Amino acid sequence: MNIVVLAGGLSPERQVSLVSGTGICRALRNKGHRAVLVDMYLGIPDYRGREQEAFDAPDGLCGEVSIQTEAPDLEAVRRSRADQSPRLFGPGVLEVCTAADVVFLGLHGECGEDGRVQAAFDLLGIPYTGSGYLASGMAMNKAVAKQVMERVGVLTPPWRELIYEEKDIPRLTEELPVPCAVKIINGGSSLGVTLPDTREELAAALRDTLRYGGHVIVEKKLFGRDIAVGVLGDRYLPPVEIIPRSGTYFDYAAKYQAGASQEICPAPVTEKQRRIMGEATLRLHRALGLTAYSRADFILDADGRPWCLEINTLPGMTPASLLPKEAAAAGMDYAALCQEILEQSMAVRPTAR
Repeated sequence: MNIVVLAGGLSPERQVSLVSGTGICRALRNKGHRAVLVDMYLGIPDYRGREQEAFDAPDGLCGEVSIQTEAPDLEAVRRSRADQSPRLFGPGVLEVCTAADVVFLGLHGECGEDGRVQAAFDLLGIPYTGSGYLASGMAMNKAVAKQVMERVGVLTPPWRELIYEEKDIPRLTEELPVPCAVKIINGGSSLGVTLPDTREELAAALRDTLRYGGHVIVEKKLFGRDIAVGVLGDRYLPPVEIIPRSGTYFDYAAKYQAGASQEICPAPVTEKQRRIMGEATLRLHRALGLTAYSRADFILDADGRPWCLEINTLPGMTPASLLPKEAAAAGMDYAALCQEILEQSMAVRPTAR
């Protein structure tokens, strides 16, 4: 098949996406597909061939990419774009996507997981992997996802949605409980997340989070073990436990820097806990109308109760990511995982070509 692996984009998770996309593209090429990596925002401005010829590009246009300890400078990314267009789709992107049999979405964060790309592709008749636009948007919005969790009986920490301005911070600092977790409404990879323990830290967190737009959820801070559970097709995968090496929060650096955290898969949990988390993940996946795959994150508290924090519709596919580790524990290597995601997606969204 001719496959575009769409990655990059213009979200704080841009570098994570490019590393995911590079791995996916090379895995699909090893499976015999004519796959090519395309940066959604920067596009392929230097490519001069016809769209169909792009699929024969050496190494699928994959380069050497890595994830730094800090999120990328998106203003610098904007300045580097050749045409300086405000469009999220860069030069040549829609043309080569239209020429593909399917687009494998390697995007992460707001630029790719919030449903806008999926809606555009639906309108253009471009098949793609993963969930549709409505399910993606619901899962990406943490407040909507929390409401669905509560509706289908998935245990989640007490929470509150806020839209605020600088002038509201003194009042909110007195009203909100501490310790707590402050999370931007549509973030991922632990970007835009703070865990204040005092009112002074809460005020600083609310002030800092304004740079993301001032729309957050504030939830009770739970202490326990970090567990993630993936869904592939109609089944849940073995759980994985994440232990940051520093003994602190599983933040952006801990997630993606080699050696910054320890992942144990299958996680050392009881059979009952494994079943409760797996069934909760699958129930939430279905309630949101997700397709092909997803991954839910839990805190397992001191009493052994699993609390669901959020669900990801395009979970990371980097070498350090959790879903590939879960698949490996279930006997599936990385290339086979990519192939199954492709097949599961095409089963519900077949190509008309």
